[in-house]
Amino acid sequence: MSLQPPHDPKPGRRRFTLGAGAALIAWPALASSRRSLAAMTDGPFYPPRAWREQWSDWDADLSRVQRDGRTLSAKGEHLGLELRLVDTQGRIVDGAEIEIWQCDVLAAYRHPSVRQAAGSYDEAFQGFGTSRSGRDGQARFRSIRPVPYPGRTPHIHIKLRQPSFGELTSQLFIAGDLGNARDFLWRGLEPADREMLEMTLVPAAPDTGLRWQVQQTLVLPA
Repeated sequence: MSLQPPHDPKPGRRRFTLGAGAALIAWPALASSRRSLAAMTDGPFYPPRAWREQWSDWDADLSRVQRDGRTLSAKGEHLGLELRLVDTQGRIVDGAEIEIWQCDVLAAYRHPSVRQAAGSYDEAFQGFGTSRSGRDGQARFRSIRPVPYPGRTPHIHIKLRQPSFGELTSQLFIAGDLGNARDFLWRGLEPADREMLEMTLVPAAPDTGLRWQVQQTLVLPA
């Protein structure tokens, strides 16, 4: 089930957020819009395109998988992730391709190097998903609250592509998670970079089918 919003058929355009309407009022303010998202590693579990092309279910809803005519629902606390893309000049970034990937509640990634034995992974979790920012610079995903795995604090990988800035890979962390202070990648970030990569989880409305909701503004190079 795709949650990808309608998008401008002419990617690469940018619009000033002033006049974008009341929809932006509820979004959390950033301490500084002059600093772009910190670049981070793909990590060892970014699924290669050739492997992904063997499957058709890589949409923006990682929490459900279609299997043999059935819809399977992922284990874990379901999370709605709303993203808004702007550049360091405050302009909306539309038409950007967005990819996210993370492990399931059993700490298993979807990757050709990961052996998927019965019971060792959640078959109802998609693991990787894609969307594109719309005319308002926004995109939505459904996933699960990230969990830790050996050596890492909970996080969601994110990769963004658009002709104006090229490609940028980073990670989103849970604000206040006790594992952050022990995470080697988190410790290597500047405080201002951490602020931009911290997801503040708030309880979702009961009628959404979600446990948590996140609104995250991502600032990209101008």
